[in-house]
Amino acid sequence: MPTADNGIQEVWHSNLEDEFRKIRTIVQKYPYVAMDTEFPGVVARPIGDFKTNSDYQYQLLRCNVDLLRIIQVGMTFFDDTGSTPSPLCTWQFNFKFNLTEDMYAKDSIDLLTSCGILFKKHEEEGIEMNDFAELLMTSGVVLSDTVKWISFHSNYDFGYMIKLLTNLPLPAEEQEFFELIRIYFPNIYDVKYLMKSCKNLKGGLQEVAEQLEIARIGQQHQAGSDSLMTGLVFFKMREMFFEDHIDDVKYCGHLYGLGTSYVTNGNSSTSSVAGGIGGNSSANISTASGVADNHSATPTLNGDDTPGTTLMTTSS
Repeated sequence: MPTADNGIQEVWHSNLEDEFRKIRTIVQKYPYVAMDTEFPGVVARPIGDFKTNSDYQYQLLRCNVDLLRIIQVGMTFFDDTGSTPSPLCTWQFNFKFNLTEDMYAKDSIDLLTSCGILFKKHEEEGIEMNDFAELLMTSGVVLSDTVKWISFHSNYDFGYMIKLLTNLPLPAEEQEFFELIRIYFPNIYDVKYLMKSCKNLKGGLQEVAEQLEIARIGQQHQAGSDSLMTGLVFFKMREMFFEDHIDDVKYCGHLYGLGTSYVTNGNSSTSSVAGGIGGNSSANISTASGVADNHSATPTLNGDDTPGTTLMTTSS
């Protein structure tokens, strides 16, 4: 049976149902869920005409999430004061992933391997995505107005979660994507978006944690540890910069880097947010061409209004 380390419970196929039984109880008293994912990088870029940088970023997200398989999901549970349950507060779900059969970006897999992700074990003992989705749907964690999700620059995190829960490709339009998010995840706080109102806070998750003097528990670039760090950063920021109160109308429902968002009263709003993509890396402001600097590429136009996809150098 997988064991817990530093309050982080490893979850594989063998203990998936047992751990969800615990989570169904935990979430009732600890309804703040910090979430992070690990995924196999970016392997494709959209081709077409893009009205805005946000439109390009969503189509980039869409084509990659549709092509790739998730590797890990981490969830850490907190109460309204920022306290965590004991002895377990974090669950790290490890999905089936086969380096021989599944598509990935080599640099991303190299990084994850160096951070201790055991791809042979993922191949042999990993969780089937449909099994996870079925248990998550009935866990009380999603589809709940009382649960508040905490994330960091989480376009891809929620992209993969929507793919898991619907078992469908992502919607063609960004607005439809946010409509699904509003259904499954009614309350989201993206720490990277909150940082826009925090003087002097900058960078990726690790850099922000160091500025706030928060020590890491577990291994960086693993979803469990990163989700725990995300939650700790959120509550420290809430205390230091927001007087322990987040204005939901202003901050809830925004994902940093995408231009469409929602707020908790159900009114749609838009926000032109410049940003890059990709896990917990620091964001880059978009260039005049509408493409984030960290992509080192511009959209390829195919002469019509229909976006397509071009594959980058990949391994499979």
